[in-house]
Amino acid sequence: MNHYLTPDLCDAYPELVQVLEPMFSNFGGRDSFGGEIVTIKCFEDNSLVKEQVELEGDGKVLVVDGGGSLRRALLGDMIAEKAAKNGWEGLVIYGCIRDVDVIAQTDLGVQALASHPMKTDRRGVGDLNVAVTFAGVTFRPGEYIYADNNGVIISPSPLKMPE
Repeated sequence: MNHYLTPDLCDAYPELVQVLEPMFSNFGGRDSFGGEIVTIKCFEDNSLVKEQVELEGDGKVLVVDGGGSLRRALLGDMIAEKAAKNGWEGLVIYGCIRDVDVIAQTDLGVQALASHPMKTDRRGVGDLNVAVTFAGVTFRPGEYIYADNNGVIISPSPLKMPE
């Protein structure tokens, strides 16, 4: 597992990186994570999140545009455990999660706005691998994202930690 320090990456690649507006908190068992972006756009329906984490996620980070909803949780312990089992590096969720105590013990990076105990309805509604915009940046599938306790950054190409 790679360890990323976003301040060092910002110093090393100032012309490449964009920094997300500071609104996310770290909820996962990994304090830093990074990888290739896979996007989902959904609103109070985590059907696509559940489907995606069933797939092999090695080297990838699921970026979920939940519309910033603070009314439902787009990630819970069972989906988080499935994501970890299938090799996902982490999830960045513009929305809420639940089961925070279990997710904190899960080998997965998770950044989200807040926690909320209510699950979503699953109606199969959402878009996969479309460009999504939140926190002042646009996330494109196939680009890269890096997150730690300092913040979250994106880059059009993969970044290596400076020596």
